[in-house]
Formats: sequence, structure tokens, C-alpha cells
Amino acid sequence: MAEIAATNGVSAGQLTLPAWGIKPLTIQLLLIIAAAFILPAAAHATGLPVRVLLPMHWPVLFIGLVYGWRSGAIAGVAAPLVSFAFSGMPPAFMLPSMMFELAAYGFLAGAFREIFKLNAFVAMALALIGGRIIFLAVAFSTGAVAQGFGAYFMAAMVPGLYAAAAQLIILPFLAAIMLRDDKRKNIHETDA
Repeated sequence: MAEIAATNGVSAGQLTLPAWGIKPLTIQLLLIIAAAFILPAAAHATGLPVRVLLPMHWPVLFIGLVYGWRSGAIAGVAAPLVSFAFSGMPPAFMLPSMMFELAAYGFLAGAFREIFKLNAFVAMALALIGGRIIFLAVAFSTGAVAQGFGAYFMAAMVPGLYAAAAQLIILPFLAAIMLRDDKRKNIHETDA
């Protein structure tokens, strides 16, 4: 992992980018907009199943990996809340579950990466598992689910396994590219 850290745009001890400043905040805001509006709207407009694609999850997990646990948690709460305020989706009865789930995704991806210094793939896998556990716990504890656990698990969790597998493969690579490109830019700015 040290060799990735040395080439990915941050110092060996830092595995995420700074979350504050005009550029990082702009990127994070655009990713939240993508999570809250663009990706879900595109999925709904094209008739693609959101339970399979999990369009809100991608940007939130990415923010956690790239900008750390604080930004990941904020994005995770903001995306479904903003989406609900403007589009009514997710449905009100699922909003708390999704807010906690996405906040857990962003927080855990960032914490496992930034605090515990785990490999991005391991951080993603643990975040995906943790977020799903939180989602199920909140959904059942708030009474948002009328079905039994087994039936709901099959209906809500299994379709998203394809997206989770894709997230596990794609997002760590995209994060590494962004971190590497940021380091290159910073090196060129300091050389100038």
C-alpha cells in the first residue's frame, strides 16, 4: 500500500485529499448533486432498476474514499435528504434508512482509508458490508419494512450485489487516479 500512497497524490501517511477549499468543496458538491439528482433521475427516466444500480451510493462512497470520513458522512446524509426534498425520492418511509446507510458508506469508506490506513479495496468491502447492516437495522427498527427479514433481504439486498461488486472494483481505481492526478498537479505547481 505504501507504493500506492507514494504515487497517488498524497504523502505516505495521508491516503485522502484535503476536503476543504474551493476545488474540493466544488467537486464534493457536484458529486452530491450527481447522487441526489442526476444518477437517480437518469435511472428512473430510462426505466433502469435503482435497486440494481444503486445510483446514490456511487458518489457517496467515492467521496468517502477520496475526501475522507467527514465528507463521506456529510454527503451520505445530504444526498438522500436533498433528493427527497426536491423529488420525493426515496419514499418518506425509507428516507431514514437510506440516510443512515449512505452516511455509513461514506463514513466507513473514509474512516477505513483515512484513519485505519486500509487498502482502498478492503475499505470499500468493509464499508459496503457496514452500510448494508446499518440499512437493515434502521429499516427494521423504524418499521419501514412489513416483510420478514429473509424476504426483505432477498428483495432489497440481493439485486444490489451487482452494483456493489462493480463499486468494489471500480471506485478504488477511480479514487487512486484522482489522488495520483492531484499529486501530479501539485508537483507541477511547486516546480513552477
